[in-house]
Amino acid sequence: VQLVQSGAELRNPGASVKVSCKASGYTFTADYIDWVRQAPGQGLEWMGRIDPEDGGTKYAQKFQGRVTFTADTSTSTAYVELSSLRSEDTAVYYCTRNTVWGIDYWGQGTQVTVSS
Repeated sequence: VQLVQSGAELRNPGASVKVSCKASGYTFTADYIDWVRQAPGQGLEWMGRIDPEDGGTKYAQKFQGRVTFTADTSTSTAYVELSSLRSEDTAVYYCTRNTVWGIDYWGQGTQVTVSS
C-alpha cells in the first residue's frame, strides 16, 4: 500500500490550495481516505474523510464550508481543497487510509505554507 502526495505549496492569504493523494496497492474504493493536518508545534488535527466508493464526505465542523474532499476513482487519487487560506492553515497535510480497523497507512505529507 502506498499513498503518495503532491509537493509543497506556498500560497498568499485568501487563496486556495489543492493537495492530491495517489493511492496504490489496494482497492481504492474499499476504504475511506481521511485527511489530517499538523501545524507547527501543534498536535494532529482531523479534517474529515471521503468514501471513494460513492464520494460521500464528512467534514470536521471547524472546516465546513472551507474544505472540499474529492476522489477520482479512475486514477485512484483523492484530493483536498482548502479555500480562503489564512496563516493558521500553515501545516503539513496528510492523507491516510482508514479501514474498518482504523487508520493504517499515511501519505508522506504535504507542506502548505500561507504567507504574504
